[in-house]
Amino acid sequence: MLPPSCSIQYRSDLQVLVVRWPADAPLPQLQADFEAVLHAAASHQAHRWLLDVRRREDLAPELAHWTTHDFFPRAAAQLGAPPLRIATLASPTRMLVYERDEYQRRTLAYGQADSRPYRLLLFGDEGAAMQWLNG
Repeated sequence: MLPPSCSIQYRSDLQVLVVRWPADAPLPQLQADFEAVLHAAASHQAHRWLLDVRRREDLAPELAHWTTHDFFPRAAAQLGAPPLRIATLASPTRMLVYERDEYQRRTLAYGQADSRPYRLLLFGDEGAAMQWLNG
C-alpha cells in the first residue's frame, strides 16, 4: 500500500477525524489515502470525518464514483453505529464544478441521498462543517 499523501489527525477533543490533502494525487494514491483514513477511523472508532479537499483541484469522475458507491458504504458498514458523517470542505472553484458538471452533480446527489448508509455534506466554511459534524 502507498503511504498517505494526506495528513490524518484524530481530534479527541472534538471526536472528529480530520483529513487534509495538500495537493492533487493520482487515483491509486487517493484510493490508498482513503484506505488509510478508514484504518485510522477504525482505530479511533471515529464516525465523524472532516475531509479537506480545498487544495485538490482535479475532480476525477472515477474517484467520485468509487467513494460514493464503494468506499463510503464500506466504511459505514465497517464502522457500524452511529452512522458515518462526512463533511467535505471544498474550495469555491470546486463548488462551482459540483454545480455545473452534470456527472459530478448526479454523483454528489447520489452520495447525499437519505438512503445512503452514511451522511455526506459539502461545506465552504470549516466552522460550519464542524458544527454540522457535532450537531
